[in-house]
Amino acid sequence: MKDKIEQLLRAGYELKASDIHVTVGVPPVMRINGELRKYGKEPVKPEETEGMARSIIPENLWGKFKENGELDFSYGLPGISRFRINIYHQRSCMAMAIRIVPTKIPTLDELELPDVLKKVAGKPQGLVLVTGPTGSGKSTTLAAIIHYINQTMRKHIITLEDPIEYLHKHGNSIIDQREVGFDTLNFANGLRAALRQDPDVILVGEMRDLETIQTAITAAETGHLVFGTLHTGSAPATINRIIDVFPPAQQPQIRLQLATVLEATISQRLFQTFDRKGRKAAIEIMINNAAVANLIRNEKIHQIMNIMQTSKAYGMVTLEMSIKELLVSGLITQEAADPYLQEKLS
Repeated sequence: MKDKIEQLLRAGYELKASDIHVTVGVPPVMRINGELRKYGKEPVKPEETEGMARSIIPENLWGKFKENGELDFSYGLPGISRFRINIYHQRSCMAMAIRIVPTKIPTLDELELPDVLKKVAGKPQGLVLVTGPTGSGKSTTLAAIIHYINQTMRKHIITLEDPIEYLHKHGNSIIDQREVGFDTLNFANGLRAALRQDPDVILVGEMRDLETIQTAITAAETGHLVFGTLHTGSAPATINRIIDVFPPAQQPQIRLQLATVLEATISQRLFQTFDRKGRKAAIEIMINNAAVANLIRNEKIHQIMNIMQTSKAYGMVTLEMSIKELLVSGLITQEAADPYLQEKLS
């Protein structure tokens, strides 16, 4: 069964799929350029999913899977790629959702991301949040930013990930990658410990709870550049989510802290290209300047979008502006863009 799952992983990589789904009753399904496509004609049987899963689950994690009913871990095929694998139960059978993580880390230029992100990466301290729904490319964007810092600056970078996806090699910087569940108990513990490990840059894979968010803000205040991710859709929603995590009595203080430490929010979506041969990212960028900080302090977060629409000189852009740019350039279809546009282009 190990040969069978590894053959499927290789096929997914060669077909440039982003994800592979293995579930009972249908053939394996691959997400290619955002679309789900069946691979083969033979439906997967219950004993096959269990056999494939058991063949790649590390021995020391089998007990954890049996106890919790689901499991996240990473798996590598040397010379091919790495894979983030989630194994779970459905209808008393086992199923797998597999994310393909390329071995080569793309650069900011290769991803065609705005140059302002290089300026953000060079900040000496502060909080940078990369947001968007699952599968919007957050991990890839963060990996490219960390790679840029690693290649161009002399920093100590610590990442906290669940699980580790892109593998970084030491460049001009040194990088310590810690996996939640293996190298540290959870994000909050790992982040607290990181503050005692002489870091310059800290990456928090997910800011899930109050303690992690609070520690990340403290780390940014005390002279570190902190990157984190949230599943929010825009800059105002991101700021509100951070504030709303805290009890009402603490929220005025958090507003003041955020107004000071927040450097930027980056929100993104992936769209299938017009020729259906790839995907392009629409990127929203908010840079925290004096006007934005003033709105955060004075509970006028809903007005931030107005600042972003008129601050292109600072590198700011709204998601709608970015999508319209892709549309005008002929890179994506009107059909793909329409759900995100308040006003359709004529």
